[in-house]
Amino acid sequence: MPTPGTADVKAVYWHRDLPPIGAEAVEEHVIEATSAHVPGTLAHRDELWERCYQDLMTEASRRLEQEVRRLSGRYAHVLSEVVGSRRNDALNEAWLHGRFTYVLYSDPKNMRATHGRCNTAGS
Repeated sequence: MPTPGTADVKAVYWHRDLPPIGAEAVEEHVIEATSAHVPGTLAHRDELWERCYQDLMTEASRRLEQEVRRLSGRYAHVLSEVVGSRRNDALNEAWLHGRFTYVLYSDPKNMRATHGRCNTAGS
């Protein structure tokens, strides 16, 4: 959950884009995400791939932000991604599936400030 004043700070950092220098690595995790399904036709194949890829990245970002909150972290730094196509011939559909390895980071500065306020409130 964002702390006051941090709602607009991004939580997901991709590859070479690094989280703030004061962030501390907690542990490595993996999430998986899929794109929307599209007709499995050869017509407009490049356009469909691009649409699926953009949808996959949007879904992956949403899932990463969700996991950062669920695990009580502050940032996720994506280290690697593996994207592959999937197909259901019975339904004539295709989609992309991604597997994203990331490191969860905490923000000790915000943790100390929050804990400091809690400790001094009872005094």
